[in-house]
Amino acid sequence: MALDTESKKGSAQISQAETVRIWILTDNYYDALRPDHVVAKRYRVRPGESIHAEHGLAYFIETVVDGQTSTCVFDFGLDPRGIINNAKLLNIDFGRADAFVLSHGHFDHWTGATEVLRQNPGSAEKRMQFYVGKEAFLHRYSRRSGTGELMDIGQLDRQAIQESGVRVTEVTTPTRIIPGCYSTGKIERVTGYESVPPSLLVERDGKIQPDDFRGEQALFFNIRGKGIVILSGCAHAGIVNTIKQCQRVSGIKKVHAVLGGFHLINAKPEIIQTTVADIKEIGPDFIAPAHCTGFEAIVAFSQAMPKEFILNTAGTQYTFSAS
Repeated sequence: MALDTESKKGSAQISQAETVRIWILTDNYYDALRPDHVVAKRYRVRPGESIHAEHGLAYFIETVVDGQTSTCVFDFGLDPRGIINNAKLLNIDFGRADAFVLSHGHFDHWTGATEVLRQNPGSAEKRMQFYVGKEAFLHRYSRRSGTGELMDIGQLDRQAIQESGVRVTEVTTPTRIIPGCYSTGKIERVTGYESVPPSLLVERDGKIQPDDFRGEQALFFNIRGKGIVILSGCAHAGIVNTIKQCQRVSGIKKVHAVLGGFHLINAKPEIIQTTVADIKEIGPDFIAPAHCTGFEAIVAFSQAMPKEFILNTAGTQYTFSAS
């Protein structure tokens, strides 16, 4: 594992963070009147401005480890104008970012990337890392339900990303992104029910094939005294598989929070219920399903885990601090 570790009595331990802050730069939903939560501060609109919501997802992340602050961007949303608008309203300066990460190669996670990179003049000067998983730059398709029509859903341009001044780094094993923030590496499939819909396709070796998302990445953080916080893009590999991967890699069983897309939209009711039951058994302190989780699954989580559930909204700032 290419992890930033600390040695203690001969064993490797993932760095503990005093604080992790996660801003939801964009998500599918915004509610100006949603109240704050113990770990979530909502953005309040003012006359003449509004948070932009879309079918996309993007995060700005800040970690504090041993008193030192580091930052990164995870995913880049769909509409660059919306991302830049939201960043300004949230007082986020992309020029502060020390690294960039892409969860997977779907357009609702990378379309805003080149504009975000242009907002960071240090990218070219420092040749900062742009972390991706395997196959992030392949051409992708989706087969429309009911018609069989093949939809071209785009391809991230590797050359355009590199010309923005960053160094593209493909990760296949768990990797430190910034101090206190780690990628999962390849997410192992250990559940028997989490599978990728056959409608999602990729062009591989000149042939259009089912996309198994072999390179999908999630992030995790070890909050001192609290457990791990898991941040997902879409969890095409399965959100339970993703959680278990983070537990396995970190060696930490206690899950403090799970946030992000769970890709249960249009899932069969029995799959949703099994997923909810498994996560409830894992026992996170907080859960905030977002983006592609789907209305039915979000409702199921809110009903099964009412004390832990947080309704995610674009513009929310989450803060997780050590005890």
